[in-house]
Amino acid sequence: MPIRNIAIIAHVDHGKTTLVDQMLWQAGIFRDNQQVQERVMDSNPLERERGITILSKNTAVHWNGVKINIVDTPGHADFGGEVERILRMVDGVVLLVDAAEGPMPQTRFVMRKALDLELLSLVVINKVDLSKDKTALLPFVAELGSTHHFDAIHYVSALKRKGLEQLQRDILSRLPVRPPVFGEDEITDRSERFLAAEMVREQLMLRLDQELPYATTVEIEQFNDRPDGVAEIHAVIWVERDGQKAIVIGQGGAQLKAVGSAARRHMERMFERKVFLKLWVKVREGWVDDEAMLKKLGYTD
Repeated sequence: MPIRNIAIIAHVDHGKTTLVDQMLWQAGIFRDNQQVQERVMDSNPLERERGITILSKNTAVHWNGVKINIVDTPGHADFGGEVERILRMVDGVVLLVDAAEGPMPQTRFVMRKALDLELLSLVVINKVDLSKDKTALLPFVAELGSTHHFDAIHYVSALKRKGLEQLQRDILSRLPVRPPVFGEDEITDRSERFLAAEMVREQLMLRLDQELPYATTVEIEQFNDRPDGVAEIHAVIWVERDGQKAIVIGQGGAQLKAVGSAARRHMERMFERKVFLKLWVKVREGWVDDEAMLKKLGYTD
């Protein structure tokens, strides 16, 4: 299946998250009668609390037999470095601009970066339904055209889904096609050892949330397939202080047991065999600044 990769980029409050939500609806991701919360891509609790996108996320939609990877980026007023990183991962960008506010200084900076990388650039003027005098849009549109060369400019109302079909057609027709990197039956290029560590870490994050010590990681010390077909996995949860260790273990070991049970069930589904998982929590002060430790954990080459 042909693949296209595009990032949605905008200043905070210019309607980027609404545009992404509506593009998902437009692609038929949800049923017509399905109840879907707003800001569907902002799954992080802090994002939902603050009402902004903090972490970049990728989703895929299928339009007319083409798979389009859409990268939802943070509002670049506060997270410019993350946006620049994403620019190097895609083939094109949708640069969203509020019809009332026009392009902000950070937007112009991102525009220059996208053009320097020779990415397909589609400018989308959003919230045009709120502008009674459409001619008021012309000055800053003319200014944008005089200082930047774009492939196309679209006028939309993301909230009312106006103009999205033409934007969709433009993405399909203009973005370069990329061949799949992996086969359809390949779900990852990571080892089972790596995935096991990630599953333990995921459960720590889900269950401890705000309590989770910042300097926490997981190391797989042993991963063996026993003669009875069971995968025996020994994992160490590293923290920096005794107080952090107590948080991870929980009262009477309840927290650690819950983390282990949930991670084990996830592993058994992923690895398609029984898993015997044993967890330890160990303290090593300053491990995040220890080059040898970081190399052992796979964080550095």
